[in-house]
Amino acid sequence: MDPAARTGATPSTTGLDRRTVLKAGALAGAAVGTSALAGRSAVAGADVAVFQHGVASGDPMPDRVILWTRVTPAPDAVPGSGRGAPVAVSWEISLDPGFSQVVRSGSVVTDAGRDHTVKFDCTGLAPDRWYHYRFRALGQTSPTGRTRTAPADGALPSTGRWRIGVVSCSNWEAGYFSGYRHLEARGDLDAIVELGDYIYEYGRGEYTGKFGAVRPHDPPHDIVTLADYRIRLAQYRTDPDLQSLHAHVPWICTWDDHELANDNWSDGAENHHPHQGPFSDRKAASSQAYFEWMPVRPESLRDGGHLYRRLRWGSLAEISMLDLRSYRTEGPDRFDGHAIDVTGTMTGAAQFDWLARGLSSSTARWNVIGNSVMITPVLLPPLEPQTTAALTELLGVPREGITYNPDQWDGYAGERRRLMEVIRAAGTRNTVFLTGDIHTSWANEVPFEPANYPGAGVGAIEFVTPSITSNNIDDMVNLPEGNPLSQTAQGALTQVNRHVRWVDLDRHGFTVVEFTTDFAHADYWALVAREDPASGAYPIASWRVRHGTDQLEPAGLLP
Repeated sequence: MDPAARTGATPSTTGLDRRTVLKAGALAGAAVGTSALAGRSAVAGADVAVFQHGVASGDPMPDRVILWTRVTPAPDAVPGSGRGAPVAVSWEISLDPGFSQVVRSGSVVTDAGRDHTVKFDCTGLAPDRWYHYRFRALGQTSPTGRTRTAPADGALPSTGRWRIGVVSCSNWEAGYFSGYRHLEARGDLDAIVELGDYIYEYGRGEYTGKFGAVRPHDPPHDIVTLADYRIRLAQYRTDPDLQSLHAHVPWICTWDDHELANDNWSDGAENHHPHQGPFSDRKAASSQAYFEWMPVRPESLRDGGHLYRRLRWGSLAEISMLDLRSYRTEGPDRFDGHAIDVTGTMTGAAQFDWLARGLSSSTARWNVIGNSVMITPVLLPPLEPQTTAALTELLGVPREGITYNPDQWDGYAGERRRLMEVIRAAGTRNTVFLTGDIHTSWANEVPFEPANYPGAGVGAIEFVTPSITSNNIDDMVNLPEGNPLSQTAQGALTQVNRHVRWVDLDRHGFTVVEFTTDFAHADYWALVAREDPASGAYPIASWRVRHGTDQLEPAGLLP
């Protein structure tokens, strides 16, 4: 079937009024439907939509979930401005979308010191339950959000499954976020796992798509200051498809590099320059804005706080969300074939010990790791120069044929080896890495010993999700999807790296992953055209690993 004919979208059955969400996401000054707003306040001003940036929820637990919104109290109180008076915001959460069964309510005060964002842990909820929530401020009512709690510890989900959308790498200038729309339209997801590069830090025109910038970044320059990061995050949150998906299900998020700066490590980055000031100031600014704007449970990295955390989905799954940027040492030079770093760390000692203890003691059926960069080792095969150049840019592997990618786990081979030994020593089965970062789709078996695959055994499975919009191979060589260069590269990669069971280097999209007691399953979906805000989507591959086997097999599409 012609991919353009396969939209992949079905009407939502959740009861969430998507048009309300879209209207609430309009830019300041745009018309906002009366169905979304309860009225205009003289305090807020007749032309100000208070809830311009929508609502969101995240980090579901059996008795609680994070709720989020932002208020705009005055025309000049825009994100990053530092302007606007404190605002009291009331909230309520209900078992039904009509709010006739309110179970919790309260109020909070926000101000310019936190960019007028509202984020709190809504506690006292029942496990394994769907809820609806909303906010009120300055005479206006937010769109209604929909969220849920995790099953009770030790219990199987009432549905018998955990079905999630997996996304990463959404570059505003490179395309529209149609993938989010298709995930929202399904109506069957329990959560979204977002693996980083939620925003991009570049100035206008610095990193665009094949057809140039489809919409310009704000602010127009590289973002460096706290105000810059707030403005950029706010711009992304005006996208109607992103707003709608945030309002539809809880998100479980981590960051990669572009929330701060390209290829960053604990005290530097590839594209941070002296004229931009101390890197520590930039890092603090980006993390503060991130914690203000994202529905994640940590509030900051200060006073021992950390983004890495662990959530359970009853007895079925435990997900460890990693932070692979804040504590990593600078990686080896990708162009130095002798600089194989066996002492460097990607996780930092405390996070590694936390991860190792969790994997060793887990009682969950599936041990899931939210992993922002690929852990599977990749050897770059000999290819013609143009394809090699594109792979070099995308994967970070030098043209000279060095066998590791220094920004991914390949650059920290010693630590990867230690992690795989933890899995082997503990006898941990059913370990699944969910990965983003490289803008392409992969289904991998992660070997204990890459040189002795498959004889030495497989320690984990890795599902790598494609980018929502960020460039991949066909964009870099400026050819259509499925071109001969990409096809040749895909075949060579799987031939040289036999543990890479499947790879697609050209298509943008998302992944739907389901865990049951019997299997973990991934459906890979592609967008017809990322530059089209109404793009359709279609399935391109499905892979499954059965409980206790650590072996991938092709599968049919999830029902």
